[in-house]
Amino acid sequence: MARPVWSGTLTFGLVSLPVQMYTATENHTVRFHQVQRGTSDRVRNKRVNERTGEEVPLDEVVKAFDDGDQYVVVEQDELDDIAPGRSKSLEITGFVDLEDVEPVFFDKTYYLGPKGEQYTKVYALLEKALAEAGRAGIATFVMRNHQYLVAVKAEAGLLTLHTLHWADEIRDPRSEIDNLPGRTEVTDRELKMARQLVDTLGMEWKPEEFHDTYQEQVNALIEAKRSGRKKGKAEPPAESTNVVELMDALRASVDRAKKPARSTARGKSAKRGSGTSETGKAALDGLTKAELYRRAADAGVPGRSAMTRDELVKALTRQENAA
Repeated sequence: MARPVWSGTLTFGLVSLPVQMYTATENHTVRFHQVQRGTSDRVRNKRVNERTGEEVPLDEVVKAFDDGDQYVVVEQDELDDIAPGRSKSLEITGFVDLEDVEPVFFDKTYYLGPKGEQYTKVYALLEKALAEAGRAGIATFVMRNHQYLVAVKAEAGLLTLHTLHWADEIRDPRSEIDNLPGRTEVTDRELKMARQLVDTLGMEWKPEEFHDTYQEQVNALIEAKRSGRKKGKAEPPAESTNVVELMDALRASVDRAKKPARSTARGKSAKRGSGTSETGKAALDGLTKAELYRRAADAGVPGRSAMTRDELVKALTRQENAA
C-alpha cells in the first residue's frame, strides 16, 4: 500500500474529517545519467565558487536573494521563524461550481482517504454531496513549509485534492503572445467547414487508449543501440497550411475523415463475395498515418493511439483478414 504524503483534518462548517493524502500520479520519464564520451565515467555536478573555481562544502552554502544591487542572505532558521509550520488543518472556506475554475489553475492531483474506518460515513457524505452539487471545496493548507491553494472534488466515488496555482501565478496570454489572432475575420463557409471537420473527427474520451509513445520510442532506441540494430526515424512534421488553400485543406480533411468508413464497408463486402479484400496490405501501405488512424478509429482497433504507422497497417490487416 502507498504511504500518505500528508495527513490532517479536513473541515467544512462544524464538521471535521481526519484524512490522509496520497499521490495520484507518477512520472515514467526515462532517466539518463551524464557520462564522458568514450568512457563509462559518470559526470557529476559540484558546488563551485564561480570566482575562485574551488568546490564549496554544503554547510557553507546559504540562500541569498539578488535585489539588483547586492545579495541579501537569508538563513534557514529565519525562514523557519516566519513559516507557518507543518499544518494539520485543511479548512474548506467555501464551495464553487466546478465549471468556474478554469483548467489553467489546476496543478497536481492527490487522492484523499479517510484516516480510519470510523470516519467513512462522514467521508462518503461529503463525497456524495459534492458529486450531486457539481461543486468543489476551496481551501488552503500547508505541506513541507509551503502553502497551497486547493480544490477538493468528488470523482468516481472518492475525494480528490487538486493543488491550484495562485491567481498572480497565471500569466496573461495577451502580454505573453504578441501575434494572437484578435479580431481576425473568418468566413461563414470556413467556419461551417471547420465545424464539420471537428464533428467528423469526434471521438469518445478513452484515456486508457493513449500512451506516451515518445518514451516508448526512447526505450526502443535504447534497446536497438544495446543490441547493435538501427532505429528508424520518425515521420517529419506536417507542413503549415497556406491561408489561400485553407478551404481546400478543410474540405479535403473532411473527405478523408469520412472515407475510411465507406472504404471499410466496401472492403468487407468484397471479402465476403470473393475471399479477397479490396483494402489489403498493399492498399494500406499507400495511406498516410492520419488516414490509417481514421480507418483504425472507424474499425474500433484498440490501442490505436499508441501505434506507429507500421503497427496500424498490421492491426488493420489482421482485423480485415479476420472479418
